[in-house]
Amino acid sequence: MKLFVNFLSAFRIFTAFAIIPTLIYQLFWLTFILFILGAISDWFDGYLARKYNVCTKLGGVMDHIGDKLLVLNAMIMLSIMMPVWFIITPIIIMISRELYISGLREFLGTQKIEMPVPKARFSMGKIKTTLQMLSVAAFFLLFAIGTGINQETANNGFTMFWLRILPSIGIWGIWLALVASIWSATQYTKTFIGHLKKLN
Repeated sequence: MKLFVNFLSAFRIFTAFAIIPTLIYQLFWLTFILFILGAISDWFDGYLARKYNVCTKLGGVMDHIGDKLLVLNAMIMLSIMMPVWFIITPIIIMISRELYISGLREFLGTQKIEMPVPKARFSMGKIKTTLQMLSVAAFFLLFAIGTGINQETANNGFTMFWLRILPSIGIWGIWLALVASIWSATQYTKTFIGHLKKLN
């Protein structure tokens, strides 16, 4: 089971890079499927690791790397494909947030102090990741449906419904993810300050 859990994390790392060429060559349905599988594996490997008590430091690192790569690679590609301020602005801030938190962890690491991810079931960091994945998935599905539009499908009410609602899901999702991202960063900052006080 330990090998399977680590395989799921490795698969997520693979999908994080696989979606780049699929987006470049406009294979949007394949991009959407890969991203969804990667997002599902994020929940599944954590669930299995806890249920069968096979949590390891290597698995934890791979899980963390896989999450970040999948989301950040997807958001960077999204900002390239949709270079408008209401997409680029939250993405830049969220990427900056990840670098900021990594910097805090790196400093504490030099002091032999760990700053783990909060283990709460509905931590703000997990909410942030869920919203990011939902937003990106909505945009990828929008791209996929949009490539199949023709005279016949343009008159299909079901298709047009999704073409209208997916942009709203994507935009609202990414801005809500930004709020959760900033909130989570303040929690990490408070923890960091607490450790600094102990060092002094």
